[in-house]
Amino acid sequence: MNKGILGKSGIATSRLCFGTGTNGWGGRSNQTDLGLENLIDLLVYAHDKGVSFWDSADQYGSHPHVGRAAKVVGRENVTITSKTSSRDYDGVTADIDRFLVELDTDCVDIVLLHCLVKDDWPKKFRGAMDALSDAKQAGKIRSHGVSCHDYGAFVEASRTDWVEVVLARINYEGYNMDGTPDEIIQVLEDMDAMNIGVYGMKVVGAGKLNHNVRNAIQYVLDLPAIDSITVGMTSKQQVDKNVGWVEEHAGALA
Repeated sequence: MNKGILGKSGIATSRLCFGTGTNGWGGRSNQTDLGLENLIDLLVYAHDKGVSFWDSADQYGSHPHVGRAAKVVGRENVTITSKTSSRDYDGVTADIDRFLVELDTDCVDIVLLHCLVKDDWPKKFRGAMDALSDAKQAGKIRSHGVSCHDYGAFVEASRTDWVEVVLARINYEGYNMDGTPDEIIQVLEDMDAMNIGVYGMKVVGAGKLNHNVRNAIQYVLDLPAIDSITVGMTSKQQVDKNVGWVEEHAGALA
């Protein structure tokens, strides 16, 4: 599978990312509901198909699954994202140390401040940002950034030098997004100009575009600012279909 580079982070990722957080919050998700061994097997299967980017989060409860699967495929062969909901220096620092244990790794590739909902986050959560910067300096993480659930917070991410990676909600109908597709695309272009790495979520509109997944995936991959997309998958059949559509898109560009 073709690789994308997540902007100034310099991290190379598969264009399709395995999302482990469908309906995820409170320590569970549709993926973790599969059970430890079943999700490990599915992650390894996806990796064998070229999906070497895996998205996790503290709130999904997916760290043990991702960590164990990474041991199977080789930790050096997969890019792992996690997310912290802590909002101060000590909380984020403690989270990262715990993530390293839960993922059984010496370094998490990307850690994001999870689910920002106000545009004052660069001032309000400076301590959390400093903790991530210090963790990067210490080699505990490779890159840091944000995921947003608010248009103002999303715009602020495009203006903040500290941000290296953004997880952005984007699909062609505007479902479960922070603004209209046109509004979001403009901000994505601003992020691209800042060399911020972006991977897209809610690509199929939280299931509302399941009737046309192929077009939903290819619409987002057509956006120049998008380096990868994360899609929640719960079966080998879904992996096969999504991998096929991503590879079809790459073939059309070749």
